[in-house]
Amino acid sequence: MKSKTTTLIISIFLGELGIDRFYLGYIGLGFLKLVTVGGFGIWWIYDIISIARGKMRDAKGNALM
Repeated sequence: MKSKTTTLIISIFLGELGIDRFYLGYIGLGFLKLVTVGGFGIWWIYDIISIARGKMRDAKGNALM
């Protein structure tokens, strides 16, 4: 189980580099986010909102705790 708080902190500070996606197990999406610098900022903001609202899941489909 991945922590929602940890994921949110990682996303806020390192989300533009895709580290949050790597942490959740999405290796391909993490690399894509790294190359596009957080989807030009839009994907980064979207991920922060999704994590904060509890909509994000890890790669295995488990909800963040």
